Amino acid sequence: MNINDVDQNRTAPGQESRLSFAQRQFKQLKNGGWATFVTKGRTLLRLLPALIPLLAAFPVVLFARLVRPAVLIRFGPIRSDRIGHFGPETELYLCEREQGKHGHKALDLFYYRGSICNQQLAKMWSRTISINGLVRWPDILNRHLPGGRPHLIPRRTLAGQYDVHNVLEKTPPRLSFSPEEEQFGQQALEEMGIPNGVPFVCFAARDTTYLTETFPEQDFRYHDYRNSKIGNYIYAAKAMVDRGYYAIRMGATVATRLDTHGSGIIDYAGGESRSDFLDIYLAANCRMFIGSADGITGTPLIFRRPISMVNFIPLGDLWLWSDNHLSIPKKLWLRREHRFMTVGEITDSDVRMFVRTEQYDRLEIEVIENTPEEIASVVIEMDDRLSGTWQTSEEDEELQNRFWSVYRSNYTYATVKSRIRAQFLRENRNLLD
Repeated sequence: MNINDVDQNRTAPGQESRLSFAQRQFKQLKNGGWATFVTKGRTLLRLLPALIPLLAAFPVVLFARLVRPAVLIRFGPIRSDRIGHFGPETELYLCEREQGKHGHKALDLFYYRGSICNQQLAKMWSRTISINGLVRWPDILNRHLPGGRPHLIPRRTLAGQYDVHNVLEKTPPRLSFSPEEEQFGQQALEEMGIPNGVPFVCFAARDTTYLTETFPEQDFRYHDYRNSKIGNYIYAAKAMVDRGYYAIRMGATVATRLDTHGSGIIDYAGGESRSDFLDIYLAANCRMFIGSADGITGTPLIFRRPISMVNFIPLGDLWLWSDNHLSIPKKLWLRREHRFMTVGEITDSDVRMFVRTEQYDRLEIEVIENTPEEIASVVIEMDDRLSGTWQTSEEDEELQNRFWSVYRSNYTYATVKSRIRAQFLRENRNLLD
């Protein structure tokens, strides 16, 4: 047994009694002989460095058990190696807890699990919740002693960036910038060429560069169906510049740099000014964020910023819970039949939750990116809605209702408050079956 495996195993404590565990070990030693004894001895030696902190954690766990009638102390990790988990998942858990979904009267003690992908987020979380690396040991020990379940920080109902209880609209953001950070952020915007008070939008296109460079030992090609070309976003960025905004291309590590000097479009992701601080500050202060179903697009969610969600896939994971979300999905082309799948065909089949590239390939489904014109139309509608100048029509509302009627009849997990881009539905009304 590897101690890192123990750390990440969140099965219920006490599934196997200590007596049966001892009996199984004895049986293995009896049947395996000397070779098994040596193997288990080596395993025990590898685990010895963990025994001291585990023994030191015992009084902490005992204290938590003893005071439980008065206060419930819970232990648990925060996944910190990917920004989509580190930011919005933590925010959503805290909002759900405030709304009584995970118990009101609990003292939750956290620790980071994995490397820290963004130091600014770590700093801001440390100002907001109790977080300490030493909590890892009481958490491990508690989960492997009988009666530990009440002291586990509970998992959310649905993992990821999904507000299944619509708590974001009921709660304020947990994170805020200090006065010094606000001053530094404004200075950084001016150094980027954005005058004080001039609004800006952020946009990002998912590619494989960040994951392959950050985790070179892993093969992430199964995520390729989620990628999109940054060039398809430039038309929308230019449309926002024409409306008086600056447009900032986001990302930590990107495959393609943009040549947009003097255009009002800033390739922040490919420039020297990129920092963990600005990744968060820009997302928290933008007029809107133009992105897709990836980690960085979850960052503005923490701060309740409007999101224009383009190239969304899989359809079954559409973000439903905010009227500040406007979306269009990728379309799915059936190569054998030479046609697009309808919304009903997708949501009434396993395709609605295909999360691996090979699943689409196996059924000869080609994933089609949104066009530059489609992306721009989403952004323009969102800006008009935010400005209060958007005029809907009876046709738009009828198409919107048709889409959600088909979608909800097959698959939904939250109250629908988001919308699909009106022009996208007009141009694809034949798919609303």
